[in-house]
Formats: sequence, C-alpha cells, structure tokens
Amino acid sequence: MLRTVIFDMDGVLVDSHPSHTAAWRKLLLLHGKQMMQSHVELVRSGRKKEELLQWFLGDLTHDQIRACSQEKDAFFQEQMGELTAIAGVQELLLDLSRTAVPMAVASCGGRARVYRILELLQISQYFRLVITGDDVAQGKPDPEIYLKTAEQLGVRPAESLVFEDSVSGVLAATAAGMKSVGIADQYHAQSLLQAGAVDTLSDFTGVSFEQVQQLFSSKSNNQRHGISSHSAVVG
Repeated sequence: MLRTVIFDMDGVLVDSHPSHTAAWRKLLLLHGKQMMQSHVELVRSGRKKEELLQWFLGDLTHDQIRACSQEKDAFFQEQMGELTAIAGVQELLLDLSRTAVPMAVASCGGRARVYRILELLQISQYFRLVITGDDVAQGKPDPEIYLKTAEQLGVRPAESLVFEDSVSGVLAATAAGMKSVGIADQYHAQSLLQAGAVDTLSDFTGVSFEQVQQLFSSKSNNQRHGISSHSAVVG
C-alpha cells in the first residue's frame, strides 16, 4: 500500500539544473578550471555539494570547503529569479494534498537553499517533511536520506514511492527498499530505467494521484500502467 510520496528537488520539483550548471561553471573558472561535459553530468548526480567540491577542486580543508560553498551559493543566487517549477508539479501536489498520503522532500541540497526554493515556488505547504543534505552524513547514492525520511514519517520504505532525476538518486531509493520513478528527458531516461526506476516521465503534466498509485503498483520497469505516453519523452 502506498503510504508516502517522496520528491527529490532539483530536476524534479524545480527546473534548476541550468542554473546550477552556470553557478558551478563560474566557480570553477574562479579557481582556474574548465567545466567539462562529465562535470555537468556529475552536477546532475544528486550528490552533496561538499562531495562535488572535493571532486572538482581536490582535497580541501574544512575552511576551504565552506568558502567555496559560499561562492557557489552566491553564483546560484544570481540565477534564482529564473527558476521555474517542473511542468505539472503544482497540479499534482494539489491533487495529492487531497488524499491521506503525506508528501516529503528528500534533497541533498543545503537546507537554506532547499527551503528558499520551496518558498519561491510557493509549494512548501504541501510537504509534511523536508530532509536536506545538512540532515545526513552521506549523500546519494547512499540510502541514508530516504531511510531517514521514511523513519521520520513513520512508514516502511516499501510503502514509499520516490520521484528522482538522477542515477544516484534512483540507486539510493532502491537501496532503501523504495520504488522510484525517473523524471528525465529522452537522453537520460534509459539510464534511470537501468538503475532501477519502474518508469520514467518527462514531467508531471496530466499526472494524477490515481496514476501515481498505478506507478507504485508497477512490478518492473518493463510494465507500464496507463501513462506510457509520458515515458521517456523529451519535456
């Protein structure tokens, strides 16, 4: 039985990847480095910012990580006015809010940024719980963030459905014992299915609570339940 729906934030609730990519590109240039396509994919991976900083800039001290984190946040804030919700999010959240199924956000983003974006999009009221990267020791693909979300909501992981846009996020949900649905364009959809997502959607346009329940009932990513028109389609 479906007892909770959990959303990643970046790329799932908000179309923020272009803004994050721009901010990371500016940060790397500031430190004398170029951003490669492999870096762009890593930014999309759902990992904690501290992990990305170590990956891009090497073995940093705690103070250096904090300083670089503040620089990246400042660059991202320059882009925040351009952020928009993923298509169909508002309508789906409203539909889900009419049910007894609670919703949560599980994002490896920093707490201040996550809450600010939820307020900016005017969707914070829909979520009973918000877990961020500041609340866990390990980022995705470690399942900690999803296990903690289920624990605090008082549900079993197997009673949860996760919406994710990254391979590491799908792997984290699977490792936690949860089913996941990928939010992806045609380029990324297959990798999410291979990672274990039961299906993929380009966005949430036209998706209802009934269809979310059908997704939760999917036994494998080869079985589609009434919303295949959305699967693996460029949004």
